[in-house]
Amino acid sequence: MTTKAMPAALSTGMQRLGTETAFEVLARARALEAQGRRVIHLEIGEPDFGTPANIVEAGVRAFRDGHTHYCPAPGLPELREACAEHLTRHRRLPIDPGRVVVAPGAKPFLFFGVVATCDPGDEVIYPNPGFPIYESVIRWAGATPVPLPLSEEHGFAFTAEQLAERLTPRTKLVILNSPANPTGGIVDAGLNAEIARLLGEHGCWLLSDEVYAEMLYDADHDTVAAHQGLLDRTMLVDGFSKTFAMTGWRLGYAALPEPLVEPVTRLLINSVSCTPPAIQLAGVEALNGPRTEIDAMLAEFRRRRDAIVEGLNSLPGVSCLMPRGAFYAFPNITGTGLGAKELADRLLYDGGVAALAGTAFGDYGEGHLRLSYANSMENLEEAISVMRDVVAEIQVVAS
Repeated sequence: MTTKAMPAALSTGMQRLGTETAFEVLARARALEAQGRRVIHLEIGEPDFGTPANIVEAGVRAFRDGHTHYCPAPGLPELREACAEHLTRHRRLPIDPGRVVVAPGAKPFLFFGVVATCDPGDEVIYPNPGFPIYESVIRWAGATPVPLPLSEEHGFAFTAEQLAERLTPRTKLVILNSPANPTGGIVDAGLNAEIARLLGEHGCWLLSDEVYAEMLYDADHDTVAAHQGLLDRTMLVDGFSKTFAMTGWRLGYAALPEPLVEPVTRLLINSVSCTPPAIQLAGVEALNGPRTEIDAMLAEFRRRRDAIVEGLNSLPGVSCLMPRGAFYAFPNITGTGLGAKELADRLLYDGGVAALAGTAFGDYGEGHLRLSYANSMENLEEAISVMRDVVAEIQVVAS
């Protein structure tokens, strides 16, 4: 008698690797739609605008011209130069093209940044609530995640004192995100100056996630890398997905400290070989071409932001700070009497509104929801109406 071999076990590292709840909620919402239910999608963080026509045409032309083979792992020289020029102009920084590395999206640099700098036992300070991949990759690498709370009290930012309390001799990396996902908060110039003074006495690396840097409504962007002594220690990460409505193109870049350029390039070679050259040439057009459609998209996001915040603040038990960047609202829902996950589920299954619980972005997100206002004004208004009905029903049951 033969026995059937059991499947080999997964690595222990996989048990430390998380995911993005947005995609899980999207799957549940799609399942409801397959049953004939109408769902308003406020869970996925991507512009609902098409990629501008000039960028699409540049990509198509590049494919037709034969840019379909391998290219240098760190990126095409013309894109690295365009990225450096853009950062120099927009961030007011002297960025050398040789320090720019290109990848299939900005997200790989979160992996590469942690893997290239951190060993098991090192500590990484990261924003919480924050993009869930931060904590996921920190844990996967065997480092210790140290959450830095973002609070309404500080406009969904933090104080230099809070950062100082978390710095230890084991701190190897500090991750910042401004404008922030999921809160829409920013790290302003004053706080960045305090961070620079604080970290001037500490030898850790920084990773500044700035993928929403060009989606600001009432402030100029300020990067921590521009402050005294930090440019040579900061991985400045940006991408094309949000600003240029290119989420499916998968194109991102980072300006790296010189000692990290070769190690990150090695990680690229080991993982993806290179980023498709035709996609990179579309990126050159995005940075150098007209911005009429981009400006119009941002103006529409501002209009939607104002409308959804007004609507949220009109709901009983709900309050919402005005987000200063990105395209997310992060309302406080503690007055409804429900936890974030329970209310998000009620909205989806009872009302057909797909939103994310604040806890999808860390423990400090409890008491909040994340709503993406990258949807039509009509759908946003309908979503607020549905939320009003669901909240009212909750209050009736509670009374």
